[in-house]
Amino acid sequence: MFTKKTVTALLLMSLGTAANAFTPSSSSSSRTTFSRLYATVEDEKTTTKKANVVKPPPTVSGEDAPQMFEDNVYKTYGRYPLTLISGKGCTVTSSENRTYLDFVSGIATCALGHANEELSKAVSDQMNKVHHVSNLYYTPNQAQLASWLCENSVADKAFFCNSGAEANEGAIKLARKHGSNRGLTDPVIITAINSFHGRTLAAISATGQPKYHKGFTYGGEMVPGFDYIPYNDVEALK
Repeated sequence: MFTKKTVTALLLMSLGTAANAFTPSSSSSSRTTFSRLYATVEDEKTTTKKANVVKPPPTVSGEDAPQMFEDNVYKTYGRYPLTLISGKGCTVTSSENRTYLDFVSGIATCALGHANEELSKAVSDQMNKVHHVSNLYYTPNQAQLASWLCENSVADKAFFCNSGAEANEGAIKLARKHGSNRGLTDPVIITAINSFHGRTLAAISATGQPKYHKGFTYGGEMVPGFDYIPYNDVEALK
C-alpha cells in the first residue's frame, strides 16, 4: 500500500510530467511553469508573472441556467424550456415555482423518486465510508448487490457499468464473442428500424435511424455487423 509521503510524491511527479508536456519549446517567446493549483506564465521580456488561479463555479439561478447551457454545453440533446430546481417523490418544481408530475424519472433511471429519504441516507452513509475505488478492489456492497440481482433474476452473473450505452456495448461485445466462439467470423446483430441504443459509435450503429449516423461514417459506412428490420415484422426477421 502507498504511504502518505508516497502518494504526495506520485502527485508531484504527475504534475511535473504534465508541466513538461505543456511547456513551450525554447524558441517560444514565453516560458510556462506549473504549480500545484495554478499556472504562471513568465514573459521573458518583462519578467512579470501572471497567476491563472482556478476560479470556483459561479452561483447559478434558475433563470441563468438556460443561457449558461447555451454558452457552455454541447447541444447533444434537445431540451424543453423548463429548468427544474427541486423535487419530492414523483413531483418536480421548476424555477418558476410550478410543480409537475415526473413521468420521465430520468428516462427510467430514477424510479425511486426525488429526495427519497432511504436512498439519500444510503448514499450519505456510503460516502462517509468510502467513495469510488474502481474495479481493482473488492467492495462488500457491490458483492451484495450482484448476489441479490442473480438470486432474483435469470442472470448467472452481473455486469456493472455507467450507462445504457455502455451496457449495450457490453451486450454487443458479448454477442460477438459468443459468435466467435462458435466459429462465426461475421456475426450479425438485428435491431429495429427507428430504434435507439445509445450514443457510442457501436451503439449508434445499432440504432436504426440514419439521421444519427450522419457525420460519423468511415468510407460511408458505420460499424459493420448490424441489420435493421421493422418492428413486429416476423417475416423480415426470418
